[in-house]
Amino acid sequence: MRYFEDFQVGQVHEAGPYKVTREEIIAFAHQFDPQSFHLDDEAGRRTLYGGIIASGWHTAAISHRLLVDCVLKDAAGLGSPGVDELRWIRPVRPEDTLSLRVEVVELIPSRSKRDRGAIRCRLELRNQQGEGVMTLNAISMFSRREASIE
Repeated sequence: MRYFEDFQVGQVHEAGPYKVTREEIIAFAHQFDPQSFHLDDEAGRRTLYGGIIASGWHTAAISHRLLVDCVLKDAAGLGSPGVDELRWIRPVRPEDTLSLRVEVVELIPSRSKRDRGAIRCRLELRNQQGEGVMTLNAISMFSRREASIE
């Protein structure tokens, strides 16, 4: 189990690859973002995107899955109060292969609750050419090791 104290500013975690399929782009769009350029190849070709693309929310969901894989699954996580500065830099297309880089940028021990702390991370999602497709700043809460012993 990884606790708040096990993280350091500057620490980097990486996850991936994750290959995006046309079928999952369409399935996600049908359920959560049914805009034509997420659902139909021809409709996508008639837009500035030149083809079908993944919803930005689908891209964010993929990044979160990769974050769980490389940081959160073995950690004493307590959830998150939110994210800041979510940016979709370029479209994600069918057959793109995505990788995530997570850098710890700040450790914030709670002043009012000694059993936890917050960690601010910078997430960068890249495609197979190494081009950035999405960035965001995430804040996650973690239990402190000392609190689990008491």
